[in-house]
Amino acid sequence: MPGVLSQQTIKRSVNYSGVGLHSGNRVTLTLLPAPPGHGIRFRRVDLEARPEIEARIENVVDTQRSTTLGKGSVRIHTVEHVLAALSGCGVDNVIVELDANEPPIGDGSAREYCKLIHAAGLQPQEAPRQVYAVTEPLAIQLGDSFMHLVPAPEFRISCTSADRSGHHTQFFSLVVTPESWERELAHARTFCFFEEIEYLIKNGLIKGGSLENAIVIRDDAVLTTEPLRYPEEFVRHKMLDIVGDLALLGRPILGHLLAVRPSHTANCELVRQLDARYRRATPLGFGPPAAEIPCSETVSSNSSHDVVLDACALDIQEIMKLIPHRYPFLLVDRIAVLEENRIVGVKNVTINEPFFQGHFPGHPVFPGVLQLEAIAQVAGVLMRRKFADKPQIAYFMSAEEVKWRKPVWPGDTLVVEVDLLKARGKVGKARGQCKVRGEVVSEAVVTFMLMDA
Repeated sequence: MPGVLSQQTIKRSVNYSGVGLHSGNRVTLTLLPAPPGHGIRFRRVDLEARPEIEARIENVVDTQRSTTLGKGSVRIHTVEHVLAALSGCGVDNVIVELDANEPPIGDGSAREYCKLIHAAGLQPQEAPRQVYAVTEPLAIQLGDSFMHLVPAPEFRISCTSADRSGHHTQFFSLVVTPESWERELAHARTFCFFEEIEYLIKNGLIKGGSLENAIVIRDDAVLTTEPLRYPEEFVRHKMLDIVGDLALLGRPILGHLLAVRPSHTANCELVRQLDARYRRATPLGFGPPAAEIPCSETVSSNSSHDVVLDACALDIQEIMKLIPHRYPFLLVDRIAVLEENRIVGVKNVTINEPFFQGHFPGHPVFPGVLQLEAIAQVAGVLMRRKFADKPQIAYFMSAEEVKWRKPVWPGDTLVVEVDLLKARGKVGKARGQCKVRGEVVSEAVVTFMLMDA
């Protein structure tokens, strides 16, 4: 939490078993210590290669009824309660291992995860904690959900929850610290309305749900196996979810969040906008990131999935038949679109890129010159396909109108769009743009020549 100056992990590994709320799968979750700067990562030990997914907003793939992380075909559902416990207790760096696709739901709150963290113990680390201090208001509205984040010297949530009938409107406000988190929010259980149950079952959800791990509201009646734990348990659980979803920013927040009828979709959109603010205010590769995020716009978002992320015109094996670049200098993983005079490539940026060791230690930024090289490589693929009569190599000759607009970070997916402007003989000229989540991060006009291999 913001009051702690150094990063923290856990002292030892601990585990907990149960069933997933929506999947109904039996699952064991294990928390493992992690080094400074590692962040929170989920690891699927039931899958070959034990793939990992960082708990970052760019990896959120679904927010209907819960928050789901994904990379490629790998999914981890309902991560918000685990993230809330880790964030609320002040854990910055940890590996969360799972042998199924969803953490145990426990009793529907974060209580069991808090117990797990206490059993493991907290271990301070010799690295400063980077805090996001809000300096300008940010407001978003998505349907019935309204989120307004304003500057404050601590992290406070003031939340109103309400059903459509208005029978169960509740309000609660809290300065969130490790102590207040566990005392006032961590034990609040998830809930649903009776009329939603049929829909949820028909859509393959709540397979592991029961009155042991959820409260059911039917008209004015509250169905539960024990008395309500708080007078405002429903809104407090909404705040628990907010703490978990805001952890996807990757750093604690200093600010006051006023939320009305929050949802996972609205929570994650707020984080997405905060993440964009941070990136806009960060130097583009000439030094460590700035600590402040000056921006004052009010955002009404309508974000959508970029279809090119699922398309494949050429895979990596086909790309390597066309251009000679190899690790660690091959900067395109897949060609998503390939037309007569247009091409779109995709580069998945991971923390394993060798240049991040020195660019910059503790503040990894994808070098702008390598974005330019990615444009040239994608353009080279297009030229090689147009003139594929004999083996040739596309040599980079010049770059004009080069602009670097926003930083690119580990976990980003770089979409490289190139349009061929002209091709005379063996010389080609093209305009290229690198984008992340639809926003241009760099652009240039490049000239190259095909030479015999």
